[in-house]
Amino acid sequence: MSLPVLLLPGMMCDARLFGPQIAALEPDRPVAVPMLTGADTVEGLAARILSEAPERFALGGLSMGGIVAMEILSQAADRVAGIALMDTNPLAEMDAVKARRAPQITKAQAGRMAEVMRDEMKPNYLTDGPNRQDILDLCMDMAIGLGAEVFVDQSLALRDRPDQSETLRGYKGPALVLCGIDDALCPVSRHKLMHDLMPQSTLTIINGAGHLPTLEQPDETTNALRNWLDSIPG
Repeated sequence: MSLPVLLLPGMMCDARLFGPQIAALEPDRPVAVPMLTGADTVEGLAARILSEAPERFALGGLSMGGIVAMEILSQAADRVAGIALMDTNPLAEMDAVKARRAPQITKAQAGRMAEVMRDEMKPNYLTDGPNRQDILDLCMDMAIGLGAEVFVDQSLALRDRPDQSETLRGYKGPALVLCGIDDALCPVSRHKLMHDLMPQSTLTIINGAGHLPTLEQPDETTNALRNWLDSIPG
């Protein structure tokens, strides 16, 4: 049986973030998308996912999903046959970003989460493209479906996350580092840093994409993931 793949979605996203990739990869291997719910720390989210995961798996994550994937690597590197880090950040959260969390949490708890997503988050997600509005609408639908409690938990987890530079430096398995060239949230420089920490990794920059290349440029993203999976022994 082919090695199972776990794909971890970004903040306030569900499996639809990886819809094109799931459709392309599932004929050849099992693909699961664990939700980032049930804890308000990155460590707790990683531990919960590990408790339900196969013994050995390929692991991919986008944005917050990549942050949790790095923590999974920290907790159980021997179970991770290969890792794909997409549009993410290995560093602890900067103070300026931390300062924005509390007002956002207050608004979400007051029933204004959609306002936060619309005004403060979604405008930073995507580059200009023909499907921009459809993807933004999907992002809003995913966020509304998850709700304010998940928003608060995920915000706290991101705020308090650890630096994972040493985790990446210690990993020697097959690795893909991928991002959209126009990603404003997790810029190309962060991905070059991750590539430097894992010199065995493949660095892939997707043209015509911002923070969500899985939806903005699905074919190119899927091809990069497929090549990474093909590089994993066994």
